[in-house]
Amino acid sequence: MVTSAHALATDVGLEVLKNGGNAIDAAVAVAVALAVVYPAAGNLAGGGFMLIRLADGTATVIDYRETAPAAATAKMYLDEHGQIIRDKSIKGHLSVAVPATIAGLTYALEKYGTKRWADLLAPAVSLAEQGFFVTYELAEELKHYSPLLSQFDESKRVLLRNGNFYREGELLKQPELAATLRRLQRNPRDFYEGETAKLIIEEMRRGKGIISAEDLKNYRPKERKPLIGTYRGYEIITVPPPSSGGILLLEMLNMLERYDISSLGHNSSRKYHLLIEVMKRAFADRAMHLGDADFAPVPVEKLISKNYALELSKNITDSATPSLQLQTVSFIQSESEDTTHFSIIDRFGNAVANTYTLNFAYGSGVMVKGAGFLLNNEMDDFAASPGHPNEFKLVQGEKNAIAAGKRPLSSMTPTILVKNGKPLLVLGSPGGPTIINSVLQVIINYVDHRMNIRQAVDAPRIHHQWLPDVVRYEPHALSEDVLEALARRGHVFATANSPSSRSSYIGDVEAVGIDESSGYRLGANDLRKPDSKAAGY
Repeated sequence: MVTSAHALATDVGLEVLKNGGNAIDAAVAVAVALAVVYPAAGNLAGGGFMLIRLADGTATVIDYRETAPAAATAKMYLDEHGQIIRDKSIKGHLSVAVPATIAGLTYALEKYGTKRWADLLAPAVSLAEQGFFVTYELAEELKHYSPLLSQFDESKRVLLRNGNFYREGELLKQPELAATLRRLQRNPRDFYEGETAKLIIEEMRRGKGIISAEDLKNYRPKERKPLIGTYRGYEIITVPPPSSGGILLLEMLNMLERYDISSLGHNSSRKYHLLIEVMKRAFADRAMHLGDADFAPVPVEKLISKNYALELSKNITDSATPSLQLQTVSFIQSESEDTTHFSIIDRFGNAVANTYTLNFAYGSGVMVKGAGFLLNNEMDDFAASPGHPNEFKLVQGEKNAIAAGKRPLSSMTPTILVKNGKPLLVLGSPGGPTIINSVLQVIINYVDHRMNIRQAVDAPRIHHQWLPDVVRYEPHALSEDVLEALARRGHVFATANSPSSRSSYIGDVEAVGIDESSGYRLGANDLRKPDSKAAGY
């Protein structure tokens, strides 16, 4: 079973499984196919996290998060007065962190896959070379992001046809991207040391970026031990720092475990009040304590302990706790919501949950001339000015300050739920900080409210991230009487719109799993994403 944000990528992964490949093989093929058909977040020059659980119970995380270039400095986005230079970390060549996706995929395949790299890239080559039909969603998205893409000649030429926008049903061919993929088929290190690397460095020079040939050559993914917790008899396997997602997910589940969530009812004001209060406390910890653990101490074991959760939840009352009462120092960061996730489970019982990104939709907006792919703007996930508010009026922390070679803090939360030795639920989502709460709510729907995988993904979602002290909610997620009851408790509401998102919906959870009684593979693509698809055999 495969679920992803685009039907063509899902079909690519399914064919790999049908041809005897395992979940890791399929993950590589899906990731590269998404780089062709879903350019907003699918990528060759971004980064992410791949959570793997093998059929024998072994679990691991491939951290292929991007890194700051060697020439990066803590004050690189500040003017002479110490003020953030607007957009400098968001678009253009200086916003690009060292790309990691190809290194991460090749590492995962070499260690845990079974198929040939060249064969797994073949479908993506075909999609780029022969083209694919533009969907309504892609056509509208390209129009929406044309103000960004039109600032860069190659992006404007390839993705916008110099202003002659693609329409639904038209064929989109990408010959430069196909040529790049063919080079990578022959040797994936070409991205870091060959012709593709040369094109990246030439692009950096044109736009006065700071990524060097040595930065590319020296990048390596890291294999990390996953975080493991429990919730009502289920084993929860998720990702460690530099993602904040796994820590916060376990922290929130630990707080919720002492309450009888099921008896509260799915849509009750009491249940939503409890969720909001738990979210506030976890996100306050994210702001204060989290960053790249290779550079700054992160109290992981304390944050995910049951005893700590008990202490945190003791001061939850029937009234809303003002966010600023939870901490005396306000540190938090913004994070783009334009990421993508796919989940895969094979016939052997191997499972993969993979979340990766360019950061903002279409990343930095910069397409590498002659190579056909976009570069990330992941440097914006660092704290450009620790202790000072950014353009979203949020204040960021020292542990996520820019440093050469450092990985920026993330909210990506690929997660696997296991019971009786079977991966019953494999999931993740895009959505910046909403990722963590999207994953949390699907798990609660599945475990506490006993929804099936389809219902658990479809159910409406809310979000609170400590600051700003408002509750976001999807259209029709909360009834009028529930809104009134929560308002009486002191909660303040906003719609789910955000500066970086066209949609009022929260997340795009792509989930697969195994039916506990029959062993059948189950899948649920998120209907919030029209082009998404779940498919199995």
